[in-house]
Amino acid sequence: MKTFIKSSLSWLLLMCVFYPVMAENVPVVFEFPIREDIDPRSSRKVSLALEEATKNKADYVIINMNTYGGAVNDADKIRQLILDYPQPVYVFINKNAASAGALISIACDSIYMESGSNIGAATVVMGGSGEAAPDKYQSYMRSMMRSTAETNGRNPQIAEAMVDQDLVVEGISEEGEVITFTVAEALEHGFCEAEVTGIPEIMERNGISNYELVEYSPSSVENIISIFLNPAVSSILILIILGGIYFELQSPGIGFPIAAAITAGILYLVPYYLSGMAANWELIVIGIGFLLILLEVFVVPGFGITGISGITFMIFGLTLVMLDNDFLDFTFVAPERIMTSLISVLASVFIGGIGVFAFAHKIVDSPTFAKVGLSEKMDSDQGYSADFLGTSYIGQTGTAHTVLRPSGKVKIEDNYYDATTEGGFISKGTAVEVIEQNGSSLKVRELV
Repeated sequence: MKTFIKSSLSWLLLMCVFYPVMAENVPVVFEFPIREDIDPRSSRKVSLALEEATKNKADYVIINMNTYGGAVNDADKIRQLILDYPQPVYVFINKNAASAGALISIACDSIYMESGSNIGAATVVMGGSGEAAPDKYQSYMRSMMRSTAETNGRNPQIAEAMVDQDLVVEGISEEGEVITFTVAEALEHGFCEAEVTGIPEIMERNGISNYELVEYSPSSVENIISIFLNPAVSSILILIILGGIYFELQSPGIGFPIAAAITAGILYLVPYYLSGMAANWELIVIGIGFLLILLEVFVVPGFGITGISGITFMIFGLTLVMLDNDFLDFTFVAPERIMTSLISVLASVFIGGIGVFAFAHKIVDSPTFAKVGLSEKMDSDQGYSADFLGTSYIGQTGTAHTVLRPSGKVKIEDNYYDATTEGGFISKGTAVEVIEQNGSSLKVRELV
């Protein structure tokens, strides 16, 4: 009896120690959604989600899908990520898995569909027009669909016929139509394991009733990045970039305006770069534009081809980073997307230009700007002198030898002098009057 009691107590003690561990050792199911067009942002999200699944030691990954498709190259990236993932990846099609969505679904180990869902229609189409893309794109998509289906034991001919309307699959499709399966058809032909209502039923069909469900939630950094990808926010950042450069040129050495411009530039470019939208060559285009503008300001007199080229390069580059183009190939970019990006950039430039003409001199002379500017004065009544010209030119008239924007050169009689305006622009050849003299520089205004 004592032996029995001792054995029972030992068993209870072991259960108390190991049962909590055993109870916690349940499979981890990691879920994340694909419910948007397939583009660089969605491929980045899938990559981050799978990394998060690995950190959570997920035993199963489920993609909750409802998409009409998107860019082929980004769908291919997602396909590779899924095929290379070491744990089982299931897809739950919640209504639509069209085009690129069909390719991603076929890459998964198991396909489950909700009632009323569809899979297929993977013909590659042009952005915006909806017309079929050239055959080189169709051939690429056909090969991916075929090889992916073969990898996961599905009929490759059916997968290819989801792209090619000329490919006839006996008893399934006719010439002139691509395959799009309903739930019942997908079940019949091996492109769906079961019709389900949600994740619990998926796990139950796999013999798992007790599991831990972890839902993917973007990090704070990702949420912030998504905010800066908004075209309206991008427009504001472009305004700050242009304004910062302008005011730094007005008062060199202040530091605050150029710091604001650099910060805005980082906030503008980094989110697009991280999301895969901005390519390295697009950043180089922007850099060339910025250098050309600096060259125009500090080296080349007047306002000519260098300045115009710099502005053009910057506008072109800032627009391109907002578009998912393949080195100027806009085949799969919707026209409305192009217009939205171009309008965002041009509106910022236009509003910034108006602001410079209308308010720049007021801002420069304001008390707030004086707090960050070098406002210390060394007046002549305090004993300071900086008369490098040797004579007074105040009141004399001449002509603008270059465009004054607001600095440049003026011609008085037969001599040329550095000059600035009161804040506005003065065209080359315009008659001007000297209103102030400081060292070797003159301040002028347009003669009326």
